[in-house]
Amino acid sequence: MKPYTKAMAKEFFDILATTHPAAKTELNYVNHYTLLVAVALSAQSTDVGVNKATKALFERVTTPQQMLDLGEDGLKKYIKTIGLYNTKAKNVLKTAKILVEQHRGAVPDDRKSLEALAGVGRKTANVILNVAFGHPTIAVDTHLFRLGNRIGLAPGKTPLEVEKAYEKIIPQKHMQDAHLALILQGRYTCKAQKPLCTQCPVSHLCYFFEP
Repeated sequence: MKPYTKAMAKEFFDILATTHPAAKTELNYVNHYTLLVAVALSAQSTDVGVNKATKALFERVTTPQQMLDLGEDGLKKYIKTIGLYNTKAKNVLKTAKILVEQHRGAVPDDRKSLEALAGVGRKTANVILNVAFGHPTIAVDTHLFRLGNRIGLAPGKTPLEVEKAYEKIIPQKHMQDAHLALILQGRYTCKAQKPLCTQCPVSHLCYFFEP
């Protein structure tokens, strides 16, 4: 599989930007803190499932202190339909405590502080940095990992390798919105099972597609 050239990558992301204009996360949130909670809850869960669980939760809780006041048992009542909800509830409460005690209740705008929060890894930190604060980060979830390797755009054996490969190949003007556009591409077109290759606007640039 030949590496993508800069010209191929430019065409790929130019088309993707047209196909998914103003791409945004499909998780519902009301502020930076609720975005952090939603992303943390979405691990190994669908955005649809998380949104159903957080609809009522975010009507009551929008700050770390309110989450602490709700308590772990109270939180579980809202998120019990989400996978791994017991562990996620503990992490959300630990994170709320850290935010209140160390960041005056605000979500920090730097990777080191974000990754120091309970249950927050590099992918979640990248989502927050990108969506909340406008950093040109690439959050490699299952969709981006699959696309990078399947179509030859950003191959790698680990999420970090794929992230670094994306950073090298994505044109600078598309860095801000690339990861959200790629998520939508992977979720609705380049699906894990039965990808819609004949309907894909970038199939002519894909090493996987065989017309």
